[in-house]
Amino acid sequence: MQHFSIWSLLRNSMSYHEGWERQWRSPEPKREYDAVVIGAAGHGLATAYYMAKEHGMRNIAVVERGWLGGGNTARNTTIVRSNYLWDESTALYEKAMVLWEGLSQDLNYNVMFSQRGVMNLGHTLQDMRDLERRVNANRLNGVDAEVVTPEQIKEMIPFINLNTRYPVLGASLQRRAGVARHDAVAWGYARAADALGVDIIQNCEVQDYLWSGDRIVGVKTNRGDIGAGKVGLAAAGSTTLLTQKAHLQVPIENYMLQAYVTEAIKPVVNHVVVWSAAYFYVSQSDKGGLVYGGHLDKHSSWAQRGNLGNVVEVQQDLVSAIPFTSRLRLRRHWGGLNDMTPDSSPFICQTSVPGLYLNAGWCYGGFKATPGSGWAMAHTVAQDRPHALNAAFSLDRFHTGHLIDEHGAAAVAH
Repeated sequence: MQHFSIWSLLRNSMSYHEGWERQWRSPEPKREYDAVVIGAAGHGLATAYYMAKEHGMRNIAVVERGWLGGGNTARNTTIVRSNYLWDESTALYEKAMVLWEGLSQDLNYNVMFSQRGVMNLGHTLQDMRDLERRVNANRLNGVDAEVVTPEQIKEMIPFINLNTRYPVLGASLQRRAGVARHDAVAWGYARAADALGVDIIQNCEVQDYLWSGDRIVGVKTNRGDIGAGKVGLAAAGSTTLLTQKAHLQVPIENYMLQAYVTEAIKPVVNHVVVWSAAYFYVSQSDKGGLVYGGHLDKHSSWAQRGNLGNVVEVQQDLVSAIPFTSRLRLRRHWGGLNDMTPDSSPFICQTSVPGLYLNAGWCYGGFKATPGSGWAMAHTVAQDRPHALNAAFSLDRFHTGHLIDEHGAAAVAH
């Protein structure tokens, strides 16, 4: 694998940058692998990479029905944070945060992780009580968090009006949090996994499973049958379509989440800022556009275009929060399928179907969890047992009564 550095950049500039190698291969699928991962986006690619790097598995394929990184990894607002309320969630997302902090060096690929800080504004006394509870819980779990005053907020975010429709009484702040470049994350993991021998097979749709008795032993695809000792499922919004083929019911429903970006302006939003009263969040991209979003659409859906009512509501929230944005033009907006669980927490586990492993149900938190999710899923697949970090994120938690409920905290935290 060609090493990226300032020296390789200078060296290739002498040949008009015509000497760069392809970042990953496009192999034909083999008839048999030790493991197949379904879904070549952030979670699937990270799973394959850590299986190869941490567990020595080399005979792995990642199959993708479309193009690499073209699903939810390309359809999110790229927020990275670990300030979750519940202990289980905090541990998993903090593992992801630690991996994020060294990811560019680990992959030798710039994922453009910018630790600009995530600020959650409080607008009522109850908001402030919830924020203080979260900050205290984070600190008890070793995660950086602090409460800031309106005066501190004004100093850090000069454009904000503290006395608009949603008066600002204070905020929580995680300084290590921030944003990353979504496509660079997928490309970086793909390149690094490929260098370790992982086959990444695009335009390869899984149509069914191969069975030996009650055990899954591979996948049927539009490019032929592929045998596998283990099959990992990391297909986000397509999860339920593929679990049904395995005769497995999972408590997941799909909802559309829309996102938006304005025309480019000079740097003004230096943090990720969240208005809990309106469930609205905004940051500024390196290109200058304001990237923002809000609530899920109000009904379950498989569409990826969203509805107009949500568009209007989110634009109103943007202008209420940052009045000068009324003069900006909306450049584009898009939608992605959120695979929602009843307690807003994911599944990273073995399933009751032998040979099938599940990584799904990430709700709002999929992108930020990418490194930690892949790391934990790789351990689960390779070792046939969960790591302590993901032991609680099992399918049977609804039967045992152990819910990891982030619903009550979502409006404050996102």
